[in-house]
Amino acid sequence: MKHPNVQQPAQPLVIEKMIYGGDGLARLPSEPGDPRSGKAVFVPFVLPGEQVSATIIGQKQGFARARAAAIDLASPQRVAPPCPYFQACGGCHYQHTTYENQLAIKKNILLETLHRTARLDWTGPVVTHPSPEFNYRNRSRLQVRASGGFTMGYFRFGSNEVLAVEVCPISSAAINRGIAAVWSAGRAGKIAAAVREIEFFANGDDSAMLLQVYVAEDSVDEDFARNIAETLSEAVPEIVGLIFCNRRSAGQEPGIDREYGWTSLGVAGEDHLTYQTMFGDYRVSGGAFFQVNRHLIDELAGSVMSGAEGQLALDLYAGVGLFSKALAQKFARVIAVENSPASFADLRHNLPTHANALQSTTETFLRSFTSHMKSGKQPRADFLVVDPPRAGLGDKVVRLIRGLNVPVVSYISCDPSTLSRDLRGLLESGYCVEEIHFFDLFPQTFHIESMVRLRRQ
Repeated sequence: MKHPNVQQPAQPLVIEKMIYGGDGLARLPSEPGDPRSGKAVFVPFVLPGEQVSATIIGQKQGFARARAAAIDLASPQRVAPPCPYFQACGGCHYQHTTYENQLAIKKNILLETLHRTARLDWTGPVVTHPSPEFNYRNRSRLQVRASGGFTMGYFRFGSNEVLAVEVCPISSAAINRGIAAVWSAGRAGKIAAAVREIEFFANGDDSAMLLQVYVAEDSVDEDFARNIAETLSEAVPEIVGLIFCNRRSAGQEPGIDREYGWTSLGVAGEDHLTYQTMFGDYRVSGGAFFQVNRHLIDELAGSVMSGAEGQLALDLYAGVGLFSKALAQKFARVIAVENSPASFADLRHNLPTHANALQSTTETFLRSFTSHMKSGKQPRADFLVVDPPRAGLGDKVVRLIRGLNVPVVSYISCDPSTLSRDLRGLLESGYCVEEIHFFDLFPQTFHIESMVRLRRQ
């Protein structure tokens, strides 16, 4: 048996394809009598068709993980990454290839996952919505270590160690000015040791920004709050408010946002931004969910509700109401369901009077709605929008949706695996796929945002 700390020699691998998560798939060479022959190997920062010399860094029963020690034959799609932190930072996965190739990789992964899990052999077009490649993020969250010498950054790739980062090419220009201001304040000793994380949230045109400052205490000293607010706001005029929070684990206590696990300890300045879209203005508070790509919000909302019509629309996992506010311009009634306290407060504020905001889990709402529909107290919905978190809908919610018999469903997903699992249950109940859209909300990363339009046959 090889000692686990002994460095294994590099061995040649050929990358077959990219898989969801950002890795390339290769296979160990076939050797007679070797139980590892043909085992799948996952290698980050490679491209299809490349020949690499790779070092195995981990073994599981069904697969191995490796790092490329050298690229022996590079793909013609390989480019020099523009970010100095790429590969050390855990945030980006595809900066080593052209943007056109990134789109092709993600589209292939989406279709392959739909085929494998949902058993959907889609031969129609995948409508692709590209994004500017950089400076697209309106929200970025960095780790802070202010004791023993200041540092701020992201976690290193595959690690909980903080990598010092002073610029983030995928974050907006205003966020990068904010990052620079915090670094300057930190070097000057103006960031308290209690600060653990800072989240920057900018509006669509970068004209206003909120900072959420996460601290390791149950309260914030008033002088500290005032000093950091004045220091950062003077350096970055776009900063309109700072929200001080802690990360208590008691997620069921009143006033604590269950989705993000934080509670506000105080606010300096504003506690929300106004986000402008083609469908109107939205109030978005600190901690409330809103799409992270500031360039594709209008395209996403427009595509989701394209062709929607009828009397009643349902928007499940509604967030602050991006889709439900738009739907309210076309439907006599809209019911928007959201469980997060932070998002729900904004949802209720953003909706017009003929739209109802309900704070509930999706499953609880659907059981009640179904019961009222069967008793004749509630009409059948004409249109359904679902935008669940990464975990997807799940079997219980899929079964409840099947029972609603809604003619048209728009399913927005940030994970092709859970999307495909849920689609399989909907397709088996008589729905058919009408459209597939791919929105590249996260350039340079492996994340895939998609929208599937379903129609009841």
